Amino acid sequence: MATSRILRYVESRKNLTGSVFGLVGLGLTVAGLAGSLWPVVVGGLYAAGALIAPPERPDTPEFARPSEQLEELRQDFAKLRDYLTEVSLPAPAAGRLTDLNELITSLLDPGWVADALITDPEAVHSLSRAIRQDIPESVDAYVRTRWWSRLQPSAEPPEHHLERQLTVLHDEAHALAAGIHEAEARRQESHTHYLEERRQAP
Repeated sequence: MATSRILRYVESRKNLTGSVFGLVGLGLTVAGLAGSLWPVVVGGLYAAGALIAPPERPDTPEFARPSEQLEELRQDFAKLRDYLTEVSLPAPAAGRLTDLNELITSLLDPGWVADALITDPEAVHSLSRAIRQDIPESVDAYVRTRWWSRLQPSAEPPEHHLERQLTVLHDEAHALAAGIHEAEARRQESHTHYLEERRQAP
């Protein structure tokens, strides 16, 4: 720890600037201008250089590019689908989950839809939350509650909650897809207006 701090200081702007000023002091000493006070002159110039040096600027953190984020999301979705194949679900919930998986697959498949998705950070976040949190949590909660309901039957069967949750998630994913389609439609319309205005220009 101490060694790394020393190395960081040696390479710092303060030390480098102070060293340059200190060399100037040594030059004055060699020229006979510092006299017997040369250690004070050299030390003072070093300190002055270290004080006026600009502060260290930490490196900007590097984050995954949007395309990399989408690829990681595809990998996590593949893991989720593997997990879901091991879970036994009632037919209505299984059907709703199949529809949801197909919709997410169509959004993540490489192509123009995924390219449009990349440009919308909120959409990527929403899809990421569904894959990494909402869907697995809904299914896991159903599995755990179903086990308890066998011992202590509840008023509302756990599969009803699962169906309602998957319906909400499907609606959210459908709205996300509709938003991408709407953005592309606006883009097409804008290009039409541009071409028509260009034709009418003198």
